[in-house]
Amino acid sequence: MGAPLSSWPWQNLGAYKYLLYGPIIAKVISSRPWEEESKEGRWCLHLMILFALRGLMYQLWYSFGNMLFLVRRRRIFKDGVDFKQIDQEWHWDNFLILQCMIGALACLIFPSLQSLPRWDLMGLLTALLLHVVFSEPVFYCLHRVLHRPHLFQNYHSLHHSSQVPQSFTAGFATPLEHLILCVVMGVPLLGACLVGRGSAGLIYGYVLLFDFLRCMGHSNVEIFPHGLFQSLPLLRYLIYTPTYHSLHRMEKKSNFCLFMPLFDLLGGTLDDKSWELQKEISSGKNEQVPDFVFLAHVVDVMSSLHVPFVFRSFSALPFCTKPHMLLLWPGAFVTMLIMWASSKTFLLSFYTLRGRLHQLWVVPRWGFHYFLPFATDGINDQIEQAILRADRLGVKVLSLAALNKNESLNGGGTLFVNKHPDLRVRVVHGNTLTAAVILNEIPLNVPEVFLTGATSKLSRAIALYLCRKRVRVLMLTLSTERFQKIQKEAPVECQEYLVQVTKYQAGQNCKTWIVGKWISLREQRCAPPGTHFHQFVVPPIISFRRDCTYGKLAAMRLPQDVQGLGMCEYTLERGIVHACHAGGVVHLLEGWTHHEVGAIDVDRIDVVWRAALKHGLTPV
Repeated sequence: MGAPLSSWPWQNLGAYKYLLYGPIIAKVISSRPWEEESKEGRWCLHLMILFALRGLMYQLWYSFGNMLFLVRRRRIFKDGVDFKQIDQEWHWDNFLILQCMIGALACLIFPSLQSLPRWDLMGLLTALLLHVVFSEPVFYCLHRVLHRPHLFQNYHSLHHSSQVPQSFTAGFATPLEHLILCVVMGVPLLGACLVGRGSAGLIYGYVLLFDFLRCMGHSNVEIFPHGLFQSLPLLRYLIYTPTYHSLHRMEKKSNFCLFMPLFDLLGGTLDDKSWELQKEISSGKNEQVPDFVFLAHVVDVMSSLHVPFVFRSFSALPFCTKPHMLLLWPGAFVTMLIMWASSKTFLLSFYTLRGRLHQLWVVPRWGFHYFLPFATDGINDQIEQAILRADRLGVKVLSLAALNKNESLNGGGTLFVNKHPDLRVRVVHGNTLTAAVILNEIPLNVPEVFLTGATSKLSRAIALYLCRKRVRVLMLTLSTERFQKIQKEAPVECQEYLVQVTKYQAGQNCKTWIVGKWISLREQRCAPPGTHFHQFVVPPIISFRRDCTYGKLAAMRLPQDVQGLGMCEYTLERGIVHACHAGGVVHLLEGWTHHEVGAIDVDRIDVVWRAALKHGLTPV
């Protein structure tokens, strides 16, 4: 059994914990707060509105802190937030339930709270005075007490267990700590109310400002310019900074204040490095150059909401369309237009593997853009600019996601390599590993496969590889010329294993389909019961048939020592990336110096596969 007040009484309820708001919501509905005489109901309504605004405050700070394309140079802790921390902080908002209950209880104990005026300026000054003379010193003293070994182990170590602070980390603590914060935050409000200077505006303003400063300190982004403290030296003791708070998280022996470093100065616990570190980080010198970049793209409007800076509870799970997310569709659509107009590549997330920084950049183009003829030049321009930017930064390998390497778009990356022969960054389409993953999914004793999209570069490599293994490949294509060109690449003794077919009905007796071109329900019906559909088409085909099985897009699981990964890649499970992404990782780890663009070298399929396994990547 844990120490008293070290765990939340509703921690086992999961999402059902929100039912605890039921009595307050019922009170709001039953008491008709819109009527003048319903003062108690109006107070409960204010509590619920304040709860929503506070939750929004934490979410907005989280979104800002994870917009890496804006804040990457001012990040304090360089690591990314991993799945372990996300799961640990999943119920960060427990304290909002607690404080909402305390607010409802205060309404019963102090009925005068039900009839507060809208605003009182003197109340603001009273609360500010009480905050400085009571809240700040009391929090400072109690915070230092919580760092004593026994109390730290039982109560405060949980808050410090988050490796990379986020706004949600500010709410992640034990009930005892939040009861202390309730006192610290409540006394100035209650004091102002008891002297007759309370107001609804004071409660909203003070609570939201309190949350704002808490979120700011935990945001992991230095927002204050150092020149401000040079111009106003006294200011550095009146307001803390995210860097100032980070030193407390790192060393745990200094910088204990709530919001005012003045009390650390008076208590002798002010870290001497505070201002120099703040100057260094605010100057933007903390940016890391990645060794590897995966240049992704958005599939559709809904999937754009899966980016890390929207909802981490959404991006940390495999993508699927959720009904409540449809409410954000209009905003996502407008954002799409803005990003399209800006024509800039955005940094979305990063992780480290074997001590090397890997970043995910995204081209602001949605899937349907790639099929608009007039958009081709614009998309290629953005991909080219991303490659040149990576080259300037010193990136070693840049891997292209599915549609960014489309053969009809840029020849699988050949366009950029030919245009810029002096590139230091290696451009990789990753299709060699994609082919290897698909081929290693096919059982060894399969005598025949049915291949759609048969003349694409991936299908070509798969067909040539299988025919060498004496597997009969039914290649669906209407172009006899393209089929014959591929057939001639095969060894003479293997060419008979490549067979051109022109109708889907030709696969009606084959239970192994390899799908390289999107197929409809009608076309899927040509496959016999028990067929398994391997696929490498974007977007993936829809699983229409219950009597067949469907493979996911070719993917591999990253090694166990990956750090800072907290986002699922599209519909894939945690820690799994698409094979073209993994192909770029292998290219980097092997130190290969060639570009992997254009046609796939069939002779390298087994080489790349063995290299992937050697570095700890595993098939799904």
